[in-house]
Amino acid sequence: MAYHGSRRSVTSVQNTLVMHAFATPIVFAALSFGLLFTLPLHHPTETALAFLAFVVFMDAFLIAPFFEKSFVMFSSILGTWIPFALIFLSTLLTGLYLGGRPKLPFP
Repeated sequence: MAYHGSRRSVTSVQNTLVMHAFATPIVFAALSFGLLFTLPLHHPTETALAFLAFVVFMDAFLIAPFFEKSFVMFSSILGTWIPFALIFLSTLLTGLYLGGRPKLPFP
């Protein structure tokens, strides 16, 4: 398949959004597992909010204005709001699974 300079030329927008919704919780669960397992200094809720804030910031101030050149992505439940919710939930649940409370690295 030839590359035509756009990710949308490889598959449909709907397929891209569905793959994004499935990949998002897996990626953020892995990231939060690595972070919270090695540096369990923050409560899972704080970590989940920080991850979510980073993604929202990147979407609002980089992706939408410079790559998409439109803020219409925020009107899509499957394209934006479901992944935001899944980022928060997967990070929170991973943190709770790992113990849920901050642990000091020193006795």
